[in-house]
Amino acid sequence: MSANKALGQNFLLDTQLLARIAAVPGDLQNARVFEVGPGPGGLTQALLSAGAIVTAVERDERCIPALAELSAHFPGKLDVINDDAMKIDLAALFDAPFHIVSNLPYNVGSALLIKWLSSPTWPPEWQSLTLMFQREVADRIVAKEGSSAYGRLSILSQWRCDVKIAMAVHRSAFTPPPKVMSAIVHLTPKAQPEGVDPEILAKLTQSAFSQRRKMLRQSLKGLPGGLDALSHAGIDSARRPETVSVDEFVELARFLSARA
Repeated sequence: MSANKALGQNFLLDTQLLARIAAVPGDLQNARVFEVGPGPGGLTQALLSAGAIVTAVERDERCIPALAELSAHFPGKLDVINDDAMKIDLAALFDAPFHIVSNLPYNVGSALLIKWLSSPTWPPEWQSLTLMFQREVADRIVAKEGSSAYGRLSILSQWRCDVKIAMAVHRSAFTPPPKVMSAIVHLTPKAQPEGVDPEILAKLTQSAFSQRRKMLRQSLKGLPGGLDALSHAGIDSARRPETVSVDEFVELARFLSARA
């Protein structure tokens, strides 16, 4: 079966590498796991072999027969949903804690991550995220202020989670090989800072980084209360957004949340 470029598919079939990825979340014996875009089931098989009970969401109907074979080999351990992961309500799908482990399709990886990080309730239903991204995206998730990779994705990931790059994955491991390197990112929930509305933080970071080369006084002037928040937090309005730490963005969002 050939990979579908329109669906962002790059299949990973190296069994030793897949076993290492399945080990990143820790002991998965009888643990529930949600997987997006399993394709022909390489990572799915590694998760099942590690003892997980897997719910997999796959848009590509061509993959369903291969996944059905896996389901028959691991009876009662694999449930496959033929749908779009962006439409899936995880709260309705799981009634107990679960992990998310996935070689995410490149074309929806960031959107899915932001969706999972934007839960109105915290801690979330999921216990950890173990996700494959293009290396450039992975670097943005773990970046610190002052670096060129630091931005909105860094803040939305780090204000609620501990994040790390668990392993690098060479492009040659995939079929077909993508043009870029990849990496596995592992995220675990931490305590959410008090008094911060996630939607307000999302709007704040979107405003700040939509014009990342401009000073904060310019990028936040269109955000109601944005300039007042800078003054309240003692942040120089001449700074650029990539110099503002996660904690400082949280403080700005806390001020705006109190005024909302």
